[in-house]
Amino acid sequence: MFNGKNILITGGTGSFGKKIVKTILEHCKPNKLIVFSRDELKQFEMSQVFPDTKYDCIRYFIGDVREESRLEDAFRNVDYVIHAAALKQVPACEYNPFEAVKTNVLGAQNIIRAAIKQKVKKVIALSTDKAANPVNLYGATKLCSDKLFVAGNSMSGDLSTKFSVVRYGNVVGSRGSVIPFFLKKKKDGLLPVTDTRMTRFSITLQEGVNFVLDNFKKMHGGEVFVPKIPSYRILDVAKAIAPDAKIKETGIRPGEKLHELMIPEDDARHTIEFKTYFVIQPDFVWWDKKSHLLKDGGKVCPDGFSYKSDTNSEWLSVDDIKGFVEDFLKEHPEYK
Repeated sequence: MFNGKNILITGGTGSFGKKIVKTILEHCKPNKLIVFSRDELKQFEMSQVFPDTKYDCIRYFIGDVREESRLEDAFRNVDYVIHAAALKQVPACEYNPFEAVKTNVLGAQNIIRAAIKQKVKKVIALSTDKAANPVNLYGATKLCSDKLFVAGNSMSGDLSTKFSVVRYGNVVGSRGSVIPFFLKKKKDGLLPVTDTRMTRFSITLQEGVNFVLDNFKKMHGGEVFVPKIPSYRILDVAKAIAPDAKIKETGIRPGEKLHELMIPEDDARHTIEFKTYFVIQPDFVWWDKKSHLLKDGGKVCPDGFSYKSDTNSEWLSVDDIKGFVEDFLKEHPEYK
């Protein structure tokens, strides 16, 4: 569906952006693939990997999602938008709260307005498990963003623009995640762990990219797509990386949860389960809850259902985590 189309990725120089650009270039033949971000140095570095001399479809746009007028310029003749730009470091968002609001909330509304004005066909926004029953500002801004994108379908009305959201858990080996952190601390023989009971959802960067691309085909506008992914125990990560290291429990940090949540119990009555994913349906009059989703083989989740990392049915073993660590070290030998 992307062949011959114009695709734009906000936050296109981040880890997700680079991976989805690589995936699209390998499997599709877009007319234009636009990398939209605010960092000229990252764009320069990315252009060395994906030069326009080799990939004549690629374009690099400097801009900020906080500026609606620049988004309108960038969205001209664009068919599909993948919105990955965000301020997502929890401590930074706590310390600079309104900066997070300006990027994650006001930026989301700017994306919606610009997409409708420029007649973009479909927009998928990336969310996070921290948006479900949020306890930190980052999660709260992303929950607000999710609500804006779902309601964007009401704003679009009889126009053609459709909006959906993809929500998933921690990306294995991403910047600031536990694998690179533990690899750094391994040399000290002491691993700081906030709480030994802690669990998290886990997804690889490629799995996240594939899930986003697949849902462009499935989306009708208004869905929050949640993949079925495994959980891991923080102590199993420690065993996989430094089995002989001592564990020092430091206590849960402000804005941090003991276990993550992707579908709260209160959303269960709106949620449909499929073999490999869930769909949280919008609670608007224009949405037919007995429509295409149930016809596609889905089933309504029972009352009281929730999707939490500690009650998950699928878990990563220590050996599974060792495999992820090996893959991470191949891409980042500086951590060896």
